Amino acid sequence: MTSLREPAALSASDFGAVRRRAARSAEWVVAAWLFLCCALIFLVVVVGGITRLTQSGLSITDWDPIVGVVPPLSHAGWQAAFAQYKLIAQYRLIHSGMTLAGFKTIFLWEYVHRLLARLVGLAYGLPFLFFLWRGKLPRRLALPLAGILVLGFCQGLLGWYMVESGLAGRADVSQYRLAAHLALALLIYAAILWVALGLVRAPAEELDPGPLWRRSAEGVLALVALTIAAGAFVAGLHAGLVYNTFPLMDGRLVPKSYAAFHPFLRNWFENVAAVQFDHRLLAMATVAVVLVMWAQGWRAALPRPALIAVNLLFAALLVQAGLGISTLLLVVPIPLAVAHQAGAIMLLTATILFRHTLCRPARLDGRPAAAI
Repeated sequence: MTSLREPAALSASDFGAVRRRAARSAEWVVAAWLFLCCALIFLVVVVGGITRLTQSGLSITDWDPIVGVVPPLSHAGWQAAFAQYKLIAQYRLIHSGMTLAGFKTIFLWEYVHRLLARLVGLAYGLPFLFFLWRGKLPRRLALPLAGILVLGFCQGLLGWYMVESGLAGRADVSQYRLAAHLALALLIYAAILWVALGLVRAPAEELDPGPLWRRSAEGVLALVALTIAAGAFVAGLHAGLVYNTFPLMDGRLVPKSYAAFHPFLRNWFENVAAVQFDHRLLAMATVAVVLVMWAQGWRAALPRPALIAVNLLFAALLVQAGLGISTLLLVVPIPLAVAHQAGAIMLLTATILFRHTLCRPARLDGRPAAAI
């Protein structure tokens, strides 16, 4: 009888290759989950912009992370929620005379915003615990991803802290708390995006562009972040509703009332004229810096991934600048203002992507270099 030959045992190198492919496949699954979380955070921030623009953020006057998932289901329930809203200053100063139907509209936007925020928490927290339990997370990422989970919990508390500022004596929320709430949301978004890119992008194998490019990209990232933060103060003070000309403000390069508040530092956060001017100045500085970087990228023959990324960054910046100027000149129509907020996230995304393409190239021994 002819005997069947047993399959040859895997060599050590073959076994190592199989393990690397399995680990790589697991990393792609984790990356897909993280990109999904980024998409959800993007949606939350955009809807948050709508709640602000429609003055809906104070329509829900309590915070029930569990019970609050269920909206009013009866006419009596809606009447009770409306009665609670009538007790705060925003109703008396802005929405006096609002009908129950109008209240339902603003309630809906805030409800969707909070519901999406809860969804982000579940979409991030449950898979994180599952991947951790099954050992699917690379060891180097367990602690950073746990830290992001903690930041998400803090974001929920900060969101209510922001809303609470508008429930006692004022018609809107504190611009300081609004800026902090947006900044933390984008910090969480940026951290998740960076980790996800590190899982799907192998470190560049092309010539290392050098530390100067990496530091320059980090400078642009800081400038973009600062411009977005300044934009949050513009939004919090409704500063876009005045000085609706460009490039001059009330016929002047620097508005006359720029330094009206004392001490001077208050102007940067509480003076409508100064807040809008600072946002404009930072935006124009960002355009100038990115323009120089884009031109230098072509002259310096950056590696192809970095060159594509800097082109995307420049395009995102031009779109965002156009949206910002249009929003100002047309006195903040809601669709344009929402697009401008979404454009800020896309610009931040493009900046992070560009910085990531400048990571150090792979080491000669085949092991990836640190993503820095």
